[in-house]
Amino acid sequence: MEPLLLDVKDLNVFYGNVNAVQNINLKVKTGGIVSIIGPNGAGKTTLLSAIMGRLSSSGSVYYQSEGLTANEGIAYRVSRGMCLVPESRELFSEMTVEDNLQLGAFTSYLKGKRDYRHLRQEIYELFPRLGERAKQLAGTLSGGERQMFAMGRALMARPKLLMLDEPSLDLAPLVVKEILNIVVTLRTQGVSILLVEQNARAALEISDYGYVMETGQIAVKGRAEALANDPQVVDAYLGRQSN
Repeated sequence: MEPLLLDVKDLNVFYGNVNAVQNINLKVKTGGIVSIIGPNGAGKTTLLSAIMGRLSSSGSVYYQSEGLTANEGIAYRVSRGMCLVPESRELFSEMTVEDNLQLGAFTSYLKGKRDYRHLRQEIYELFPRLGERAKQLAGTLSGGERQMFAMGRALMARPKLLMLDEPSLDLAPLVVKEILNIVVTLRTQGVSILLVEQNARAALEISDYGYVMETGQIAVKGRAEALANDPQVVDAYLGRQSN
C-alpha cells in the first residue's frame, strides 16, 4: 500500500460569512493521480489555493505526515516539494521562456543547488516546443505553449506533489490530450498529481481516484474507474458517449 503524500482533514475556507469550502477530507497517495471534478463555482480552485497556503483556512493539511500551518507559507511548501500551477498560468510576459524557467528553480538555488541548467534541459526534453522557443518572450506563446510553460516552470522546483488547476482550459482537444499524456509521464518520473479539471471524462481516464465537488462539499468520491461508470456522475458531469 502506497503511503499518503497529502492528507487533508476537515478543511474549511470562508470568504467573509460565506463557507466556500466545507469540511473537505481528501487524500493523495505517493505516486497517485487524483482528480477533483465538479461544476464552476464548486470551490475546486479555492481548495487548491488553501492547500497551497494562498488562502487562510481551518482544519488540517498534512504533507508527508507533517502538519502544515499558516506559518508554513507558500515558500516553505515549495521548498518541501509542493507546487501549484494556477488556472491563470501567471507567466512573466516580458521575460524570455528561458529566464522564466530559471525563476522556477529559485527555491532550489536558495538551498545551494546550482543544477538549473540541467533541470531546464530536462524540461525542454519533456516539452520540446519550449526548447524551440527558449529565447522568445513568454508573452508570445500560444495557449497550449503557455500551459506547457507553466507546468515546466513548476517542475523546475522538483516537486513531489504537483497541483494543476484547469490545465485544459481554453485549449484545443489535441493539445489537451498532449497535456494529459504529459501528466501521466510525470507520474512515471515520481511526481504525484492533484488535478482540478473541467474535462471530467479525460481527467478520470488518467486518474486513480476522484472527488466530485458541489457547492463547496465533496458530493461523491471513489476510484476513478467507478466514478466514470457511475450513472449519476455520468449524467451530471460526463455526458453519455454515442456508440
